[in-house]
Amino acid sequence: MKPQLLKVQPGLNYSFSIRHDVVPYFHNRWHYHPEIELIYIAKGSGTQFVGDCIQPFSEGDILLIGPNLPHYWRCDEQYFQSSSIDNAEAIVIHFLPDFWSEKFIELPENKRIKELIESSKRGISIDVTTRPKLIRVLREMLIATDTERIILLLTALNLISSSKKNVMLSSAGFENVVQPDEKATINKIYAYSIANFKKKILLEEIAEVAHISPHSFCRYFKLRTRKTYSRFLQELRIGFVCKQLIETDLTLTEICYDSGFNNLTNFYKCFKSITGKTPHEYKKEFEKISS
Repeated sequence: MKPQLLKVQPGLNYSFSIRHDVVPYFHNRWHYHPEIELIYIAKGSGTQFVGDCIQPFSEGDILLIGPNLPHYWRCDEQYFQSSSIDNAEAIVIHFLPDFWSEKFIELPENKRIKELIESSKRGISIDVTTRPKLIRVLREMLIATDTERIILLLTALNLISSSKKNVMLSSAGFENVVQPDEKATINKIYAYSIANFKKKILLEEIAEVAHISPHSFCRYFKLRTRKTYSRFLQELRIGFVCKQLIETDLTLTEICYDSGFNNLTNFYKCFKSITGKTPHEYKKEFEKISS
């Protein structure tokens, strides 16, 4: 996709930017930028969109988002309430792929980092075992100056590139096909779907939101996202299910119907198709990691 272009300012006398955001909620627009983004979610939870990957995000997540890869983080509803005391917090780094010069990245010692930058075009979720060391480096970078900033960025990328358990997010076939003047339509479709995925959304209903005829909507959506709208809804629902499995003690039957599925058989089939695991396996794996 090619949604809203976000212009990143590196700051005076700096070759790349790093900032510490403490905000009511994250920038909730489908956007992209030519810079690579390294983001650590210190606080916050919700649904993340990276290319054609939709899944929950939560405190502790670290992602590397490649240049011009569309993405956004939609915080949970409580972050948008005027009475909310919750804040979202993140450390965010933006740097151009060639900010250190093309010759530098081509050095044989930088082979792994060069491969990492190439892989980042699909978005990468950083392995949980790498995160503690990486977080310390990111916090040091916040107060670093001069050459130390660049050394710490290289250290961070070296840590990430050394991990064997990072997870690619977007599919290999994903590419940016939404025209700039269409970003508002995509945002409307996404926003309405996020707000209403727990109920049945009729084709006529979502087509009206997009101001597109029902006959044309399915082709329009698939052409621009490389997936059907029904698959998109399934991914939204499964993202919500994963969050419920992690954060609540609700039964699978309760979660199934609360997330918009109308029968358990379809729920299990859809969950396995998207996550590669059964709900029981997913919950058990998370408990193992977090214990």
